[in-house]
Amino acid sequence: MNVPNLTGIFDPHRPPSRELADDCVHCGFCLPSCPTYVLWGQEADSPRGRIYLMKAGLDGRAEWNGAYQRHFDTCLGCMACLTACPSGVKYDRLIEATRPQVERHGERSTGDRLFRELIFSVFPHPDRLRALAVPLRLYQQTGLQRLVRAIGLMKLVPDRIAAMERLMPPLPASGATRELPERIPAQGEARRRVGLLLGCVQRVFFSHVNAATARVLAAEGCEVVAPREQRCCGALMLHAGRERDAADAARNTIDVFERAGVDQIAINAAGCGSAMKEYGELLRDDPAYAERARTFSSRCVDVSVLLADLEPRAERHPLPIAVAYHDACHLQHAQGVRQQPRRVLQTIPQLELREILESDICCGSAGIYNLLEPDAAGALRDRKVANILRTGANVVASGNPGCMMQIASGLDLAQHAIPSLHLIEIVDKSIRGEALRIEPEEG
Repeated sequence: MNVPNLTGIFDPHRPPSRELADDCVHCGFCLPSCPTYVLWGQEADSPRGRIYLMKAGLDGRAEWNGAYQRHFDTCLGCMACLTACPSGVKYDRLIEATRPQVERHGERSTGDRLFRELIFSVFPHPDRLRALAVPLRLYQQTGLQRLVRAIGLMKLVPDRIAAMERLMPPLPASGATRELPERIPAQGEARRRVGLLLGCVQRVFFSHVNAATARVLAAEGCEVVAPREQRCCGALMLHAGRERDAADAARNTIDVFERAGVDQIAINAAGCGSAMKEYGELLRDDPAYAERARTFSSRCVDVSVLLADLEPRAERHPLPIAVAYHDACHLQHAQGVRQQPRRVLQTIPQLELREILESDICCGSAGIYNLLEPDAAGALRDRKVANILRTGANVVASGNPGCMMQIASGLDLAQHAIPSLHLIEIVDKSIRGEALRIEPEEG
């Protein structure tokens, strides 16, 4: 007796759900919010178009080839369609089930595979990033970077390498080696015991953001625990379809913070927070971790949400600045967090908050998307920067390191000296009574 193939071209390990795909009624409300549809106007590069392709795969009406998988590769995973969809279609579940299938069965060139392996052999490993930071710091501080850019040398290298160079943030002399103490006591009576996710790129290239996060939480009465044995949370792997690696990282993260005995886990990187809130789904078939993962995810919270939930205790000193707040996609869409960051910034006297047009459209960062798809990411970056400049703000704030790097690179290309900061840095400056140095715009 022949058993019908119920998954079409997909293998039986967690294929995209036909039931979830059938929830899409193809109404088109998602189209104006989808970055790739906005850029190209192609139906197959929209959420409903990609769902149609998933259903074609489930029905066996498609085949694995470069053209088919390309439409999934070009999806940023920004989840703006989740916010726009009136039917509550769970596109996040669908794309995160499809991407591992692409990794297992899709076609990639040797160069593409090698570049992806390079990213995943370095970025999720803080020790390797620290080693890499040494020559990168010399490249910046000796003036070699300025020379390379001035003579246009980066135009001669592959686009992906040029994108990686352009995104590199300034590295201070000790920025890559600074470590937080494992425990930072609360100032005054302790209100909560909070674990702090250190991250990978965040820990090495944005250690000052982690330090500011710890100071602000401590000032607001939180005992902060930052376990040094924590490794990558798995966000980069999860969003790129590397399911097994993401699950291993999730188990390690759960183990580490369970041992720390914290009330909540504070996260200052939107992509990491989004992934950690999905641990219950990722580990649903693991009998040793399924329930623990769901409990753990319920205790994960973006730092802006945590602060908005606490009555401010630390005095805020005035900061007479105009701040354009950029909504990170994995905060506003994947986690549904929009108002809390704004409320946190509005506790600062004399700070003026300015809204950015098309705030629901991605800046093009999207994890490693800006490295894999530099042309599309660059177009979205330039669109975002133009909207930021229209606000007239002299500071850009966000809740995600990838967005900070993406926007900073765009501002640099546009020759505008506007700092791109994490919102927690601004709160930290206000609590400490330190002024933000704003370089005047030329012309």
